[in-house]
Amino acid sequence: MDHFLRVIGEMFPDAHCELNHRNPFELTIAVLLSAQCTDETVNKVTVDLFQKYQTPADYLAVPLEELQHDIRRIGLFRNKAMFIQKLCRILIDEHDGEVPEKHEQLTKLPGVGRKTANVVVSNAFGVPAIAVDTHVERVSKRLGFAKSDDSVLEVEKKLMKLIPRELWTETHHRLIFFGRYHCKAQNPQCEVCPMAELCKEGKGRMKLALNRKAK
Repeated sequence: MDHFLRVIGEMFPDAHCELNHRNPFELTIAVLLSAQCTDETVNKVTVDLFQKYQTPADYLAVPLEELQHDIRRIGLFRNKAMFIQKLCRILIDEHDGEVPEKHEQLTKLPGVGRKTANVVVSNAFGVPAIAVDTHVERVSKRLGFAKSDDSVLEVEKKLMKLIPRELWTETHHRLIFFGRYHCKAQNPQCEVCPMAELCKEGKGRMKLALNRKAK
């Protein structure tokens, strides 16, 4: 793991949250919208969304159908619009309109699961956390940090044991960048990957590539 942390640190020293936001509230909305959707698409939608809606009260001041229309380019936009309005109501009624800083409070909000809460506490409030998204899960399993049949929670727990707590947040971002731009779901860059020897899939792809060249 130490070798891997050093390698991805050299590959992606400036890895960061790519969801555009100006405060914890906008980050929470953006992460909620990002479920089963790319950060790029979310950022295109939130350019106008965050101008129109700047407080929880703003989201509650319009009919649900209007909010659905405003985020229609996002996957599952109907459910997400409903979650956003319910979340905003709870923020106003129970948290003085502010996003709570505690993980257990965040996960009680509609549409906010463990991954979203981890992203918010680490990026908005500076609390070390590892959010396991599809990229983190894929990389962890390919490199043997977790088993192929491990749940997302099991992957998170294993990474927390392997990585020093003070490195959780930066490693989370670097794992995402590694999976998003290098160890991709389709066409991973195995031939030039410095971690290929640790990866069964990488070894297999490299062997296949060598056999093709030999022919």
